Amino acid sequence: MSVSLRDVTIREGAQMPGREYAVADRLSAARALDRLGLDAIQAGFPAVGGTDREAIRRLAGDDDVTADVVGIARATTGDVEAALDAEADVVEVFVPTSERQLDHVLGASRDEAMQMAAAALGRARDGGAAVHLTLVDGFRTEPADLVAVYERFPSVPTITVADTVGARTPDGVRDLVADLVDRGVDGDRLGVHFHDDMGVAVANTLAAVDAGATTADVSVASLGERAGNAALERVVVADGVDGPGDCAAALDRAALVPACEAALDALGESVDPRTPVLGADVTTHESGIHTAAMLRDPGTFEPFDPAEFGGNRRLVFGAGSGRGSARVLLERAGVEPTDRRVTRLLDLLAERGPVDEREASALVDAEF
Repeated sequence: MSVSLRDVTIREGAQMPGREYAVADRLSAARALDRLGLDAIQAGFPAVGGTDREAIRRLAGDDDVTADVVGIARATTGDVEAALDAEADVVEVFVPTSERQLDHVLGASRDEAMQMAAAALGRARDGGAAVHLTLVDGFRTEPADLVAVYERFPSVPTITVADTVGARTPDGVRDLVADLVDRGVDGDRLGVHFHDDMGVAVANTLAAVDAGATTADVSVASLGERAGNAALERVVVADGVDGPGDCAAALDRAALVPACEAALDALGESVDPRTPVLGADVTTHESGIHTAAMLRDPGTFEPFDPAEFGGNRRLVFGAGSGRGSARVLLERAGVEPTDRRVTRLLDLLAERGPVDEREASALVDAEF
């Protein structure tokens, strides 16, 4: 089974406080992500303003962009018209389904909300766009009410159930998705969207896929409002390392880290050095015990080969290096690792470090 990953980096990232991504920046980020092989990219919210519409229009008109370019729209005529005006490939209509959001956000009954969704989807189709439906706060909606939406809109290819406020954990996610499938919802039409308010958006995504969902929204480095969304790179790596690999099946794995870094650069965003997958410190090792073992077998102290996903491993040598690391460096250079030579090399590393593996090897060649 291949899982369809739909990127929401640009649209969700633009909803963070103080963000105003320019058209050119959105185009650069989207094109970098498109090279991964993602199925869809949300480039904006057309009803918000001209920047969003222009970015969508230009991406949708770019023959080199293979992903569907998505414009989101509330279930209103004005929003749908804005998405059509932007020439989005897909108009993604979103509508609340939980009692709380129906009451306090939409101010309408469930039936009225579904009527609004039907009208919006119909207008988008009449305008020549493909359609997608997202159920806002879907994970706090009764399963029977969710099933009724799938039954009411059988021709909508993907209906996404959203954990809009990040209120669910993997066990609950797995139970709900499995329940929907048991009740007759076709997994091929079932999408999910998670926020990371409790730090489990990636785990929730993997749980949903395991239970039968086949479409998932993701965002580079978890960019998105509040705590962000399920991180694209973490979903792909975690599934690829300790899962069936369905989330990475259609992607160019070796392009993952470079594409994410390019998108972040284009949007003027950065990550903490300790950020999983993308952070510089995550694949950097300096502990003497670790580096000594990793010089022989890198997998001794890392969960995956960074190169598989386009990243780089960095071994660092310096004052903290141990005798084991020094021995291996000498052995690899064809130098007998006597106690005297090991001590001499450790002194040199302490004096000139920190240095990386290439520099440490060059030091051995020059001094021994």
